[in-house]
Amino acid sequence: MQVVEKSSEGLSRVIAVTIPVAELNEKLDARLKEVAPQMKLKGFRPGKVPVAHVKKTFGREFMGEIINDSLNTSSQAALDEAKVRPAAPAEMKLVSDMDKVIAGQEDLAYEMSLEVMPEFTPVDPKTLKLDRPTYEATDADLDEALTELAGQAKSYEDKKGKTVKAAEGDQLIIDFVGKLDGEVFEGGSAEDAELVIGSGRFIPGFEEQLTGAKVGEEKTIEVTFPADYQAANLAGKLATFDITVKAIKAEAEAKVDDEFAKRIGLESLDKLKELLSANLNQQYAGAARFKLKRALLDALDKAHDFALPPKMVEAEFDGIWQQVEADKAAGRLPEDDAKKSDDELKTEYRKIAERRVRLGLVLAEIGRANNVTVSDQELNNAIMNEARRYPGQERQVLDFYRQNPNAAAQMRAPIYEEKVCDLIFDTAEVTDKPITKEELLKEEDEI
Repeated sequence: MQVVEKSSEGLSRVIAVTIPVAELNEKLDARLKEVAPQMKLKGFRPGKVPVAHVKKTFGREFMGEIINDSLNTSSQAALDEAKVRPAAPAEMKLVSDMDKVIAGQEDLAYEMSLEVMPEFTPVDPKTLKLDRPTYEATDADLDEALTELAGQAKSYEDKKGKTVKAAEGDQLIIDFVGKLDGEVFEGGSAEDAELVIGSGRFIPGFEEQLTGAKVGEEKTIEVTFPADYQAANLAGKLATFDITVKAIKAEAEAKVDDEFAKRIGLESLDKLKELLSANLNQQYAGAARFKLKRALLDALDKAHDFALPPKMVEAEFDGIWQQVEADKAAGRLPEDDAKKSDDELKTEYRKIAERRVRLGLVLAEIGRANNVTVSDQELNNAIMNEARRYPGQERQVLDFYRQNPNAAAQMRAPIYEEKVCDLIFDTAEVTDKPITKEELLKEEDEI
């Protein structure tokens, strides 16, 4: 095999590979001699088929298999010989006349066009200085979390008073029967339904007409279903509902005590506080790691300046821009971005794409230099965690990753990145820096 680098411009390479026809014919002859004794053809005794006849009958087919195998094995060998690391799979272009190659009359020649990984020396992690933000949950934080939890676990008690009337925020227990043109329609009736006035859970206008209702009262209300209502047979229709108010309840004052803790499945208030405190500190630790990682990536980005493989940048930008266009169509673009032209946005997001590619290459090189790997067990654990996010569909998720190596590789990438970051945090000079909760939880752009 002959390997020649035809062109080299920046990170682009064109490598010419030639496999001599003599080498191909030698492999074909060896294959023919191997299979001829096993051939059973009409007109010949078993094992007595002449090699020349086998070649005449099956030579093109065998040569085609040899060529395919040669292309697969020689391409990696050629890259190794040229001492290049591809940034992406090479594009292959056949140069030979394939009819002549298959006929054993011409060398197999092809060219590989590819972009190679840039050569650079990554910064020594020992030289990096980083501030790690720290914050511990306070008693005030715990009280705030308890109050929020109590608010989420609302309870209601029968409203008391001489003349009890339903008001905003009250919970009503009602029976109702819905009708269209005087006829009961399917799905429009219920008994002992819970309705909180002002919650917006019922059809617009339904809850408001029950304000002032009394226990035992029977009344009929009219409402119009929204034009975009999910049931097409009801969308935009005027309906009546015959309602019986069976109870009126007011929101009970939430007492955060042992009984409250037991109501949500814990043995005591102390146990609840212990769990909440642990959850808060876990949340704060996650936010602190995000900021520390952001500081690390900013430092790495600042410390490196090298040429980037254009196709890698383009692929990263395309992924970002697809999301931008989807957000634009759904009206989810940030206010600042919504004011900018597409050209302005493309310029900004291309810089983000370049930063991501640069940082990915730097982290990969630091990891490679320090023998960082992701074990099969770590990957399997991540896939299992992903599968648990889809109860009832775990088997399909697991099969998807087993059958799609690219998807598994995408799952492996963030694990590898986090391991490299951990390596750097353990090596760099990291100083704890106490900050306020507001500073810790302040939203920042994605890394």
